Amino acid sequence: MKQHWAQLEERGVIWGMHALLKVYLWFGRRVLQVFLYPVVSYYWLFNSIGRQASRDYLHRVSAYLPSGYGITGSYWHSYKHFVNFANIMIDKLAAWSGTIGVKDVDYVGREAVIECVERGQGVLILAAHIGNMEVCRLMATLRKAVTVNVLVHTKHAEKFNAVLNQYADLAYLNLIQVTEINAATAMLLQDKIDAGELVVITADRTPVKTQQRVTEALFMEQSAAFPQGPYILGGLLKCPVFTMFCLKHQQRYRIYFEPFCEQTVIAA
Repeated sequence: MKQHWAQLEERGVIWGMHALLKVYLWFGRRVLQVFLYPVVSYYWLFNSIGRQASRDYLHRVSAYLPSGYGITGSYWHSYKHFVNFANIMIDKLAAWSGTIGVKDVDYVGREAVIECVERGQGVLILAAHIGNMEVCRLMATLRKAVTVNVLVHTKHAEKFNAVLNQYADLAYLNLIQVTEINAATAMLLQDKIDAGELVVITADRTPVKTQQRVTEALFMEQSAAFPQGPYILGGLLKCPVFTMFCLKHQQRYRIYFEPFCEQTVIAA
């Protein structure tokens, strides 16, 4: 039986992440790669669970890509997958440390979000674990200072988040620790929405404590569980709902906003 994502222990130590970030800040990404490959190689060789999960994922993805991409579930592609993941971790640290700024980011579809912010309307944003979500902390620069509340579960990655918090500028960013969405959480977030703030929640991970509030759907030719909580929350908060994700394009980042609905409706 596969483990739930929150039960997988993180690997690595804080000093290693500190060291990699310092190398990046002082010497740039090219020099960083010299230090990165030995670390990734060790992790890839000794993390058999992660290696197999990577190969399974790439094998499934390959069925949806044009033949020219040439991605398979081979060991070589799995290793490159780990390298790419490590580079994304450094990008996350760079985003929180302020190295990645407004000048490095393009926005697509943010006008509708700005309109809500400027009239004092709070917004719920559904995000996903794709690209570099940490760059989205720059949403706080949407025309005027606006507080961005991000719901996070950090138990599974306490060491990494400890590093992030040391380098982060949290002036307009509020991290809210949650393990499940309950009445107390909804009341807290309602206050945030009423104050015209943004609430961000990832909508692609199942709850930590319970697997009851999920919906099964076909994903990459296999049944997968998706959380109901973010959509129930949208109905409770009675506010506009947007989707958001961030991708990297040739050393620049692009944050995409898409209107999802005026507010989600909970069926009786």
